[in-house]
Amino acid sequence: MADKFSILDLHCDTALEIMGGHSLYDNDKMISIKKMQEGGLSCQFFALFVKLAKHASVSDAYDHLLKLHKALTEEFNKNQEYLTVAHNAKEISAVTKEGKIAAVLTIEEGAMVDNKLERLDEFYKMGVRLMTLTWNYENCIGFPNSIEPELMQKGLKPFGKEVVKRMQEIGMLVDVSHLSDGGFWDVVKLSKKPFVASHSNARSLCSHQRNMTDEMIKALADAGGVIGINYVPNFLGADETGKIEKMVKHIKYIHKIAGLDVLAMGSDFDGYTQNCEIIKCSDLPRLTDAISKAGYSDDEIEKICWKNAMRVIETI
Repeated sequence: MADKFSILDLHCDTALEIMGGHSLYDNDKMISIKKMQEGGLSCQFFALFVKLAKHASVSDAYDHLLKLHKALTEEFNKNQEYLTVAHNAKEISAVTKEGKIAAVLTIEEGAMVDNKLERLDEFYKMGVRLMTLTWNYENCIGFPNSIEPELMQKGLKPFGKEVVKRMQEIGMLVDVSHLSDGGFWDVVKLSKKPFVASHSNARSLCSHQRNMTDEMIKALADAGGVIGINYVPNFLGADETGKIEKMVKHIKYIHKIAGLDVLAMGSDFDGYTQNCEIIKCSDLPRLTDAISKAGYSDDEIEKICWKNAMRVIETI
């Protein structure tokens, strides 16, 4: 077995910690440059997450997004010796070959588009390469995951369909994590390119509405996309403990129903506080070791940890 696998992680909320005054190089949070180096986390997608309920209007939330982007960019600039922002697969490969960490910017909350399709181009110029269409609130794009069956079946709004089309035209990854089931199936119908569920698990193993049904995972695989395994205890099992064995169980189950190529990593680091065996990114070798002990070869682990997600990025 390889001593340490390189990992590409599709989702973290560390930007919020940076805006809160924490250093990216060294801190007591789940992700820092020092911990990334220790754990083999070679490419990290950093979400600019905005919680709409905390803001008086979408305009206020957008101002907060810009401040979040500024704070994260400043911290990236302070650490250019160790980390470089990447905008495509070629740049990710070049950065990691230099021994640096590749950082990719994302937005978690499609409401930030604010009914302005041209804003997607603005985000792209800011370096954003993935957008999660909804968080847990209805927005101008569509409806979120919900325990209410009627709401869960609602799909993308007409503007939301235009957003998906435009994202795929300009080369921005469409992320369906947090989206309603109805919205997911609309994305399936609309997509001409692969899309992702950046941080979701299997609903058959854990019935949380944020997870994906077998049919959804298969459709995602058929579209050439990936699902990033989420480490949050709530999405791993009913007893809400984030055990590594549960992460491996989700990996094995998704592999069984939809194939190995649909699997990726989407930790949700710095987005949860519940009890979990992976409490920082330097713990990641414990997870890859467990996947190896479950019978996966080094080549298969590399696909889960890196290659599958890179295939999608290259396609987009």
